[in-house]
Amino acid sequence: MRVVRFTPSPDAGLGNDPLFGILEDDDQITIISGDPIYHGIQKTAARVELAKVRLLAPVIPRSKIVCVGKNYADHAAEMGSEVPTEPIIFLKPNTSVIGPGDTIVWPAMAPTIDYEAELAIVIGRVCKEVPKERVKDVIFGYTMANDVTTRELQKRDGQWTRAKSFDTFCPLGPWIETEFVPGTQRISLTVNGEIKQDASISQMMFGIEDIVHFVTQVMTLLPGDVIITGTPAGIGPLPEKSTVTVSIEGLGELTNKVSARL
Repeated sequence: MRVVRFTPSPDAGLGNDPLFGILEDDDQITIISGDPIYHGIQKTAARVELAKVRLLAPVIPRSKIVCVGKNYADHAAEMGSEVPTEPIIFLKPNTSVIGPGDTIVWPAMAPTIDYEAELAIVIGRVCKEVPKERVKDVIFGYTMANDVTTRELQKRDGQWTRAKSFDTFCPLGPWIETEFVPGTQRISLTVNGEIKQDASISQMMFGIEDIVHFVTQVMTLLPGDVIITGTPAGIGPLPEKSTVTVSIEGLGELTNKVSARL
């Protein structure tokens, strides 16, 4: 199922508050009661056309976004780094999240900003020290992310927090696919229609089971937490006022605009 979060258009007669729903094959959204991550998927009789809504980030993590660095060997190589022997993790704040169609805002202190296409895991329950064989039990579904980064500040600081934490630096969406099974699907990214990244998610050095097992040995994960799993080679700068699209087979496309530099 494709779980969406959206605001309806005024003529839909559904009010102004964000709602959750299931995007059906006929481009109709079946509205569900409450947040499905917390309350389960409870369908109502109400439906609305996809054309009459504005899609939002399908999840706003109440706690954290855990990120995995250098999880593709070719990306580690282009960064001049050795292949890590265990996952490298860091955090992005939940205030960095935006949804499909939203604008990535170029901060005044950032000389450039880079794109990074990533597969994102959405956690469905409280979990700690999850065995690899039970990782599937704690995952609600998958979506896509763009781990926007200002590379110069990353190098200047010697760590990654400021460079990756600006507001709007974590586009997520356009929906959560609850039936997605990671395998050999292609992950790609285009800037103004030009392909910049193209790989298979099977090239991740640490797979989904490895990542969740490792992260939950470090910290408790809560429902709605997101783990973004690393980016392949091909990272580079986003031009001002450009359009960037992350694509993963079976998940769709996540497109955002970039502002002019503030």
